Amino acid sequence: MSTADLGLPEEEERAALPQKGGGGRRVGVPSTALFTDHYELTMLEAALKAGTAGRRSVFEVFTRRLPGGRRYGVLAGTGRVLDAVENFRFDAAVLDFLRERGVVDGATLDWLAGYRFSGDIWGYPEGEVYFPGSPVMRVEGSFAECVLLETVILSILNHDSAIAAAASRMSAAAGDRPLMEMGARRTHELSAVAAARAAYVGGFSSTSDLAAGFRYGIPTIGTSAHAFTLLHDNERDAFRAQVESLGRDTTLLVDTYDVAEAVRAAVEVAGPDLGAVRIDSGDLLLVAHRVRQQLDELGAAHTRIVVTSDLDEYAIASLAAAPVDAYGVGTQLVTGSGHPTCSMVYKLVARAGSGDPEAPLLPVAKRSSGGKTSVGGRKWAARRLDADGVAETEVVGTGQVPPELVDRQLLVELVKGGQVVGREPLEAARTRHVTARDGLPLSATQLSRGEPVIPTEYLEGRSDG
Repeated sequence: MSTADLGLPEEEERAALPQKGGGGRRVGVPSTALFTDHYELTMLEAALKAGTAGRRSVFEVFTRRLPGGRRYGVLAGTGRVLDAVENFRFDAAVLDFLRERGVVDGATLDWLAGYRFSGDIWGYPEGEVYFPGSPVMRVEGSFAECVLLETVILSILNHDSAIAAAASRMSAAAGDRPLMEMGARRTHELSAVAAARAAYVGGFSSTSDLAAGFRYGIPTIGTSAHAFTLLHDNERDAFRAQVESLGRDTTLLVDTYDVAEAVRAAVEVAGPDLGAVRIDSGDLLLVAHRVRQQLDELGAAHTRIVVTSDLDEYAIASLAAAPVDAYGVGTQLVTGSGHPTCSMVYKLVARAGSGDPEAPLLPVAKRSSGGKTSVGGRKWAARRLDADGVAETEVVGTGQVPPELVDRQLLVELVKGGQVVGREPLEAARTRHVTARDGLPLSATQLSRGEPVIPTEYLEGRSDG
């Protein structure tokens, strides 16, 4: 498959090519060094001149609050972050661009030419749930090498976690019925690939986006749109052409004209072994009941019913009693169902008092008014369970971990000494999410607005040495 087959602009084709992680293929390794903000590099230049760039530092990613009314968050994008860190390189073309624009001086460009992240990264494993204050990722190394990663890490985690959270809510509402991601045409072409991956982590079973299937090994689905029916002289001819091409187990779209007439024609053309019919408009609850009754009367008792049409978690929940077998979701999913970001931040929480590698870490934090304060210190996180094994508190602390929480710690090692050690198959994150969500109180999956389902407790210990 060539890059032209993806149908993307030339400058974006390389970025869309498959990379590591999650059952897909790796074809290219585009640099991620410019997925950053201008001021990351100007901070670097100033720190190099001041002699503070080499100070050992700890940055943490967290969110101060969940989106309004949400009861838990879902961490997604970790695998993509690992790829981005691994490919964060300032090659000749990138350095020429920075030089031509005068972004930084020559000494900084020389430093960037040799950039390789050599620090450590810890984080919640992908698919895990999180709460306000959860240190979902911790980046440690020199100030210079850590500060450059801020924007790319936040852009990935904020986007993917928002999609995964929406997907999780939809998955909980759908129960055992499968969900198909169909939002590629409702977002940027590259965001669509990331959204499909995040949706898969959050509980969706397939995607319509072929680039996502190619890159991450996600199962892909699709049959026909209304245009295919309109192409033919009548609905029956369209159905016949599709069945002859794709077989009787295909899904026929039955709401281009009259639904009842279409269902009758579909069964007459494909026979009682017709795989499924898709309904894309109207009162889905009412129409689904009518179609189910008609299919049964026509002897197509095993023909499934798939519904689409601007679904979100609330619409899916309202169809719980309907004879629906699967859902296709697009716009609401890829836009986070009203919350397209998680408002995660990347904050310096500890740094050494000098460039000495053995200098102790000092906790630091923003203290200004206005609701944007943070808690200083290098943190650990654990989840306290009740007597029934259900989560009751997210515990975040500095210093020593209490003995009773040692086996309940959440952060795992992702990068050690600059080398990725935490890459895993995408299926692992998908499975982990189900386990993590099932370990929360039952009210976690309620769709009514509420506070985080468990509180966050801070334990302050001695500063790190």
